[in-house]
Amino acid sequence: MAALLSALDSDNYAKNGYLIVKKFLTDAETNLLHKLSMSEEIVEKGFDLNDQTGKKTRLTLWFTPGDDSFGLMSRSEKMIVAIRQLLGEKGNICHFHSKVMQKAPKTGGAWEWHQDYGYWYKNGFLYPEAMISVMIALTESVKANGCLQVLRGSHLMQRFEHVFIGEQQGADPIFVEEAMKHCELVYAELEPGDALFFHPNLLHRSDANHSEKPRWTIISAYNLDFNVPFREKNPSCITPVSVVSNAALLESGGVLTTQRDFLIKEKEITLNVK
Repeated sequence: MAALLSALDSDNYAKNGYLIVKKFLTDAETNLLHKLSMSEEIVEKGFDLNDQTGKKTRLTLWFTPGDDSFGLMSRSEKMIVAIRQLLGEKGNICHFHSKVMQKAPKTGGAWEWHQDYGYWYKNGFLYPEAMISVMIALTESVKANGCLQVLRGSHLMQRFEHVFIGEQQGADPIFVEEAMKHCELVYAELEPGDALFFHPNLLHRSDANHSEKPRWTIISAYNLDFNVPFREKNPSCITPVSVVSNAALLESGGVLTTQRDFLIKEKEITLNVK
């Protein structure tokens, strides 16, 4: 597989804890996934999480990538090549989970400062450097509609303790306040099809959507198979992905499979999602 990212891209990811790749998906690919993300089947399988003001963000999460259009995107050659370049050669790449984030106009809620590994640590993953998340914008994701905010370089501070803040779990606010004195706050604005690769210890949050436009994204999380968790029961995170061609997504024509291992909302799920 040919390299997708440059050496400078890899260096910037290691230094900053995140990397934005413009037009990672084509317009046609993005439109196909956006249409599927708004389907009744996906929306019905989701659940709402409240922020501290009562605004809601709807989230639909599944583990096994499958053979539908979402699964083909997360197993595409360009996705796996990019992750390999950022995580290195040790271990096989596995799909932990994917989730569609549905932040509706005016009512879509905020997310507190947190690290993905603040949750995943509690699943029993021991090696954060073996994990990564990839957010792809299905609509415009900008400051006005609650795009992701990151603290540049905060991943180098390692994992902070996470505590309940309303229905969400967030990083200890005292530690976040200190981190903000050392790290630049960046609004990671994305156009449809752009991808944001980010480290599991990167501190990030988002504001509520006060605009008239929706903010729809899909986030896929990955793990290297040597990083075997001792509390996570779903085997997807240690099952090497079967890579498909970049053409497979469009060739699928927009296939959606709802017979998959969706996460169902329970009290304790706030430990495991973002």
